[in-house]
Amino acid sequence: MKIILGIIFLIVIGLLGYSYYRGGFPFHPEQPIQDSKTESSSPSSIPSLSTKTPSYKIETVASGLFVPWSMVFTSSDRILVTERNGNIREIVSGNLNPNPLYVFKEVSPKGEAGLMSIGLSPEYKSDKLVYVCVSYAKNNKLVNKVAKLKDEGDTLAVDKIIRDDIPAASSHAGCAVRFGPDKMLYVTTGDATDKNLSQDKNSLAGKILRMDKDGGIPTDNPFPESYIYAYGLRNTQGLDWNPQNGEIYAVDHGPSGFDGPGGGDEINHIKKGHNYGWPLVSHEETREGTVPPLVQYTPAIAPASLVFYTGDAFPDFKNNAFVGMLKGEGILRIIFSESDPDKIIYKEKLPEVSVGRVRDVIEGPDGYIYFTTSNRDGRGTVQSGDDKVYRIVPN
Repeated sequence: MKIILGIIFLIVIGLLGYSYYRGGFPFHPEQPIQDSKTESSSPSSIPSLSTKTPSYKIETVASGLFVPWSMVFTSSDRILVTERNGNIREIVSGNLNPNPLYVFKEVSPKGEAGLMSIGLSPEYKSDKLVYVCVSYAKNNKLVNKVAKLKDEGDTLAVDKIIRDDIPAASSHAGCAVRFGPDKMLYVTTGDATDKNLSQDKNSLAGKILRMDKDGGIPTDNPFPESYIYAYGLRNTQGLDWNPQNGEIYAVDHGPSGFDGPGGGDEINHIKKGHNYGWPLVSHEETREGTVPPLVQYTPAIAPASLVFYTGDAFPDFKNNAFVGMLKGEGILRIIFSESDPDKIIYKEKLPEVSVGRVRDVIEGPDGYIYFTTSNRDGRGTVQSGDDKVYRIVPN
């Protein structure tokens, strides 16, 4: 019996040694999320970009929010946060104001719709203008409108509705509002669960729109007299500009069963006037005249935001992109090639971010990374004190 046990022991040791040699042992619990295009490089082949994950800790900034969708810093110690149910909240020096600064009473907070993104005017310091996207019922249909508000310190007041009647639905409503380096306002829209609208240039659904700060159509938009900057998208909720090259990148939700095979979430390099294929293609499919994603994720990660990091608190994160993941429950870190705007050289799911569904991710004036949870949106597991604003700080 002892001889048999000894032989078994030697066999097991041999198998483990072979597994280790082949790279399969030991198992690390923080394996990168798998996707269809894995293009990673060793740190030695990336002379000016680091793949090192710095040491950090996660701190709670505020708790007790209801589905906080988006946030912006108006100063070094003041954050404005939108809640899906129509409230714009204020956090000052880590203290959440119990009273909303403004309430959109007409909001329709259903599923993926409601009060969504918030952005600041490029001249916010002088004009105090804040922009938001909100879903509401109009003529028995759900639509999005982009509102311009004046920040009066202890309150906000609507100055103008700069764009109304953007198709929406309780699912696939978009909607991110971001000013670009060109000082134009970019607005992402969903297909409002009518996928054919994404290819229809007479519809604002399933697009990235571009307008001036008062809602006018820029003369250099790709299609005459049209807000459309890019089309063929399903439900884009995040976009940002790569500080290395000024190019626009966006995340898009892939189909979820009723409109195509599940998965297929995308990271796209957005180019003026281009068609990103939905619903003509998805996942690994290609078609002439459409732009494939840089990478797609199946199973779905549900990408809800995108930001490029430019701060100094984390030198190893410089120029990296970060994506808030709802279904993926965490934050995805992406490093783009400095020489090739269409190449991703490294990606990982940040370790230690275990707080449930993550929606918005932004960089604070202090160089820390701030993010919100979305555990009370009906699809998550509610944790004590949810929903929350967290920040990642150096350890």
